[in-house]
Amino acid sequence: MSANGLDTSARPHRSTWRHRTDGLTLARIGLVLLAGLLLGVIVHVAAIMGIPAQVPQTAYARIAAFGPDGRFNLLPKVVPGAEPLPMLDPAMMHAACRFDLAEGAVEIAAALPPPFWSFALFNAKGEAIYSLNDRTSGNGGHLDVLIITSEQLAMLRENPPVGLEDMIVIQTEERYGYALLRAFNGDPARETLLRTAMEEARCKTLPVE
Repeated sequence: MSANGLDTSARPHRSTWRHRTDGLTLARIGLVLLAGLLLGVIVHVAAIMGIPAQVPQTAYARIAAFGPDGRFNLLPKVVPGAEPLPMLDPAMMHAACRFDLAEGAVEIAAALPPPFWSFALFNAKGEAIYSLNDRTSGNGGHLDVLIITSEQLAMLRENPPVGLEDMIVIQTEERYGYALLRAFNGDPARETLLRTAMEEARCKTLPVE
């Protein structure tokens, strides 16, 4: 009992309250840190899971939406913000053909009208393997190409098809790829002619045994 007659035995000592308050503060800080850590983990996992959706499709994958493999499929007109493939010229008409050399060599033939057309070959990653145009084709403006692996070419030379010596032979070890035709489309009166030539372009598998 204190000097003024009050019983102070039941009152907690001031230092005891201080210890309790400090303990509660540390506990709260710990909970905040733990919550922050868990939130960081959740955000990290969500970001990792979302990466596949954010990665743009390769040109090889996107071409599949325009038609079956093994033939040239016309691509939609190039519109800003809605290009069927990257880096296409809106002044040109485009057609693409996907191929798989595991099924055999690929023969490409086209007779596109002037004033200008070009041909390019890409692997599945979108890297250019070969290109030429009507002025460098060396065949009177006609396109006649054989895409083939070195192993297939060795086998083909044992029994060469007719006209092999007149073809541009492109050797590659890339199994998957696509060919892209581009032709100047500046005259609306000739658009139907150009479209027909694109659709008649050949991109067919040539079995090699």
